[in-house]
Amino acid sequence: MKNYDVIIIGGSYAGLSAGMSLGRSLRNTLIIDNGKPCNRQTPYSHNFITHDGKAPKEISELARKQVAAYDTVKFHDGSVIQLRKTEKGFEAETTEGDKFSAKKLILASGVKDRMPDIPGFAECWGVSVLHCPYCHGYEVKNEVTGILSDGDMAFDFSKLVYNLTKDLFLFTNGKSVLSKDQKDKLAQNNITLVEDEVEKIEHENGKIRKIIFKTGKEISLKVLYAKVPFKQNINASEDLGCELTEQGFIKVDCMQKTNVPGIFACGDNVTMMRSVANAIAQGNFTGAVVNKELAEEEF
Repeated sequence: MKNYDVIIIGGSYAGLSAGMSLGRSLRNTLIIDNGKPCNRQTPYSHNFITHDGKAPKEISELARKQVAAYDTVKFHDGSVIQLRKTEKGFEAETTEGDKFSAKKLILASGVKDRMPDIPGFAECWGVSVLHCPYCHGYEVKNEVTGILSDGDMAFDFSKLVYNLTKDLFLFTNGKSVLSKDQKDKLAQNNITLVEDEVEKIEHENGKIRKIIFKTGKEISLKVLYAKVPFKQNINASEDLGCELTEQGFIKVDCMQKTNVPGIFACGDNVTMMRSVANAIAQGNFTGAVVNKELAEEEF
């Protein structure tokens, strides 16, 4: 079994950024990745200076090439199915049966979005069904826009999107749980509340044309924002005992440390602020913290 200083689970933006920090610190590092980032359908990435408007794949391919230039960083293409704590650190096993060990573990494994059972939704996800107004909102400003959500989250999200367009619908996909005061506030700002259940999303190659409801109503749209549930890509809670937050994120402190000594986490799996820029910043910081901890232990 090949042993490393650090194993990074996930080779997207956070994992690659952590890998660069560790490579520049001469740490023997293994990045395990299955090549399936959550934004693989998204055509363009924004709100990241120097790379604004580039395809996510273009950014990650360049990042991987630059990280691979550091001799102490290695890559393994595959999916991790089991993580174990050992006397000397941690062990990772892949679907192919390969096993690797390390003193420290960085979970940059991201999350898997769980699509609602609405025909057309998954095909539009990341293209015209969007999760973040900061990442994509500018490009669809002043367009006919919808939000698919309900409750306090829908109300708060409406405030953000309203800043980008005044032609706005809120779809609750059934009877709303919004309070009367919230409904009144939406009406005051001319945000149309639609409580009909959604039948399907009509689209062309992932670009929304209209929302069709079970009542027969149809509303034409340019873009739809949606907050969808997710699950962790790595079962760090059961495998390793890592605590999760109430929202389902891996719980970390200000140094990106989990409750399990030697395990760190960064990127989409620890925060609702899902963006390329944030993932890269967290990864860079996490790599530095892990190197510092190794240096303290070895000195």
